[in-house]
Amino acid sequence: MTEESSNIRKIMHVMRHAPHGSIYTYEGLEMILIMAAYEQDLSVAFIGDGVYALKKGQDTEGIGIKGFAKTFPALDGYDVEKLYVDEASLAERGLREEDLLVDVEVMSSREIGRLMSEQDVVIHH
Repeated sequence: MTEESSNIRKIMHVMRHAPHGSIYTYEGLEMILIMAAYEQDLSVAFIGDGVYALKKGQDTEGIGIKGFAKTFPALDGYDVEKLYVDEASLAERGLREEDLLVDVEVMSSREIGRLMSEQDVVIHH
């Protein structure tokens, strides 16, 4: 194992909060972009109200804040390509995969839990 590869950690960010009304999702996105610069093995799971962060057609003008949803499609350019969405969370919110801004892998809660157990670090936002 080379020194460079031994410094790479598997890090999963878990987005659980709605994108607006708190700083959790915005700061989580900022953290993901910073960590991507350090070439870590990053993945992101969207669970609960976190699935709303990926919803197409977000308009934040009415709440007087700058929207950041357009940043999620840019993650691919930072080699953050492992995006997972909890199947039950989508269904509970009346959303489908087609309603999302980016390509994701829709998984059961159990499958996402298994992925979490395989990570070196799990960060909840």
